Amino acid sequence: MARVKNGAVTKARHKKVLKEAKGYFGSKHRLYKTAKEQLMHSGQYAFRDRKQKKRDFRKLWITRINAACRLNEISYSRFIEGLTKAGVEINRKMLSEIAINDPKMFSELVKVAKDGKAGKITKAEEVAGKEVTIGAKKATKATAKKEEIQEEKKATKKEDVDYSKMTIAELKEVAAKKKINVTGLKKAEIIEALTK
Repeated sequence: MARVKNGAVTKARHKKVLKEAKGYFGSKHRLYKTAKEQLMHSGQYAFRDRKQKKRDFRKLWITRINAACRLNEISYSRFIEGLTKAGVEINRKMLSEIAINDPKMFSELVKVAKDGKAGKITKAEEVAGKEVTIGAKKATKATAKKEEIQEEKKATKKEDVDYSKMTIAELKEVAAKKKINVTGLKKAEIIEALTK
């Protein structure tokens, strides 16, 4: 039986590992054994730190918001509590950006938070003409869909469409928009289904 050599495969595997370990310190990028070990550790660190990164950024945003709050004579926890009571839905990333780039807007948000904490804000209002809605209830998908259906019904009532002048293809498009199944129906039957 012929002798099988695996030198080429081994060399390719070593090259692949050393290529991935490029830039590591000392023998970790020169020697296969240490390079492979370091790559395994690097993978574990990367996996761990993908989760840690989210926590680190949240800490940074909170620190920035807290600093801006202290300039406006309120603590971070009271600020967040006030915004929650006022019904302002804005994440910490955006709050930190506002704190850095637009201090005037942030001070307006602090006023809103103070009013919300005091119970002065209960219904939807607009803050100084900005696009920030306060106190608005969260719209769920179900309520949004109901409103959409009601709007469609109103639109169809307003429009008195003459279906008899339309072609079958146009009628099928209208039926598809209204979610009516018209497969296998004649033109008169489609018109009857649409007018119901």
